[in-house]
Amino acid sequence: MSLPVAPKQSPRRFQQASWDEPIVFELSAPGERGVLVTPVEPAVREAVGDVVAALPEGMRRPALPALPEIAQMRVLKHYLRLSQENLGSDLNVDIGQGTCTIKYSPKINDQLIEVPQLRALHPAQDPADTQGALETIWRLERLMAEISGMDAVSLASPGGSAGIWTNIAMIRAYHASRGEADQRDEVITTIFSHPSNAAAAKVAGYKVITIYPDADGYPDLGALKAALSERTAAIMVTNPEDTGIYNPAIKEWVDAAHEVGALASYDQANAAGILGITRARDAGFDVCQFNLHKTFSAPHGSGGPGAAANAVSAALAPFLPGPRVEQVEGLFVVREPGDLSIGHVAPAHGVILHVVRAYAWIMALGAEGMLAASQIAVLNNNYLLKKVLEIPGASAPYATGRRRIEQVRYSWQELFEETGITSEEIGIRMADYGFHYWTSHHPYVVPQPFTLEPTECYSKAEIDEYVAALAQVAQEARENPELVRTAPHNQTVHHTHHDDLDDPERWAITWRAYRRKYFGEIPAGPSASALPDAELVGATAGA
Repeated sequence: MSLPVAPKQSPRRFQQASWDEPIVFELSAPGERGVLVTPVEPAVREAVGDVVAALPEGMRRPALPALPEIAQMRVLKHYLRLSQENLGSDLNVDIGQGTCTIKYSPKINDQLIEVPQLRALHPAQDPADTQGALETIWRLERLMAEISGMDAVSLASPGGSAGIWTNIAMIRAYHASRGEADQRDEVITTIFSHPSNAAAAKVAGYKVITIYPDADGYPDLGALKAALSERTAAIMVTNPEDTGIYNPAIKEWVDAAHEVGALASYDQANAAGILGITRARDAGFDVCQFNLHKTFSAPHGSGGPGAAANAVSAALAPFLPGPRVEQVEGLFVVREPGDLSIGHVAPAHGVILHVVRAYAWIMALGAEGMLAASQIAVLNNNYLLKKVLEIPGASAPYATGRRRIEQVRYSWQELFEETGITSEEIGIRMADYGFHYWTSHHPYVVPQPFTLEPTECYSKAEIDEYVAALAQVAQEARENPELVRTAPHNQTVHHTHHDDLDDPERWAITWRAYRRKYFGEIPAGPSASALPDAELVGATAGA
C-alpha cells in the first residue's frame, strides 16, 4: 500500500504550448472546403427562382464575402492549437481573476444547453412551442426573488453592467412617476463599489457623489449622511465592496437614504460569499441585481455573453423591463412591458443559455448547498488572505486586520518601493507559472493593486500552489528584477513593448484592417495573393 503524496506547494514547472500558429485567413487555400453543400435540385431552383435577384439592390453584396477556404480537419487542428496557447479556467487556477468570480461550471450544465430543442429556440417563436424555456425563466425568477428577498424579478438584462443600468433606469422612471425627476439629480456611490454603478448613473444624466472610506477603512456613514439631501435619487453600492470589505452599517445606509426619499440600489455581483446568509431585503434595499455569470456559475465568457437578474420591491415592480413571462391557467405567456415599464433592455427574454445554467446550478445545490458554497468561499478567501500577508512586501489596505468576505484587493506597494517592480509586471511573470492575475479597476486607489478571489471551488492544495507562485515571483523581484521585468518567458507571446500598442500605425485589430493598411485596399478574397513579410503586430502568429 502506497503512502499518500503530500500536496504540491511549490510552483510546478510550466511551459505554455506554442505552435507559431497562423491566423485562419493565412491557412486559406483556394478550393478547400469543410463541408460540401448538396446542390439545389433543378425542380426546386425552378420553383424558387433567383433568390438573390429578389433582394433589394442595397442588400446585395457586390462580391462574395472574403471568407477563408479551409478543410474541416485543418480547422479542427487550428482551433485546438490556439486553445493550447491560452490560460483558462479548465486548465489553470483562476484565483487571480478578482471581482469576476470565476467558478467551476459543472459540465453537465453545458450538456443541458447543448440539446437541440434549446439551441434551436428563437425568441419570436410562438409561446405554445417554447413552454419549457418560458417555464425555466419563470421558475428562475421566483428562485432569485427568494434568494434576494424581493418581490419581483426580471432576467432581461444581458450582463452585469446592463443590470446596473436597468437599476438606475427603473429608479429614474420611479421618480419621474412621482414628479420628482428634475429635483432628484444626484446619485451617491462608494469608491470601492463596482465602477459600473457610477458610470451607469452618469450616463443616465445624474451627478455622481463618491464616498470614501472612514478612518477604519469602512464606507463612511457620516460622509453619506452629509451628502444626502432632497436632491438624492439613489445610493448605488456594492456590498461586499470590490475590496472584499462588507459594510457592517449597510442597514443604516439604506435607512438614511429612505429618510430623504431616495431609493437604495444593491449591486450584488459579488454575492458568492453571502448566499443564504443575508439578502438585499434584509437591509431594506429597493432594487438589486445579480450576475448569473458570476455568482450562479454560468461561465464568465471574458466579457460576454453575460446575464443579470434584476430584483425589485413591490413598489418598483411596475417599472421592470419586458417582456415578462407569466403563468396563466397552467400555461406560460409572454407579456409586453406595461405603461410604467422602462421597456426593453435587450431584444428578448435574456440570455437563455445562462438562464438554464444558473437554474440547474441552483436546483442542484438547493438552499443548504448554496449556504455551504458561501461558507467555503469565505473560508477559502480568509485562508488565502492569511497566506498572502505572510509574503514580504504584500499588504491588504483598509479595514486592516479584519476579515474579508469573498475576495481581497491586495497591494504590492511595499515590494514596489523596495524593488521597482510593479504589480502589472508581477502579474505578467505569474503567467510563466501557469497562473492568471488581475490588478484592479481604475482608479488605482489601492497602490500597486492585485485582486484575488478563490471562490468555493478551489482546494487548499490549489490555493497553496498559487500562493507559492506569488511568493516565488516576489523573491525574484528582489533577487533578479530583470527576470520579472522582461517576462513572460514561458508563454506563446513574449514581452511586448508598449510603444507597439500605443502606436496605431503598428497594429491592426482585424484581418480586413491589416489588409487595408498594408495593401491600401480590401482584396477580393483571402487567397488573392500570398502575404509578404510584414512587421505589423496584427500579422504575428495567433493574432
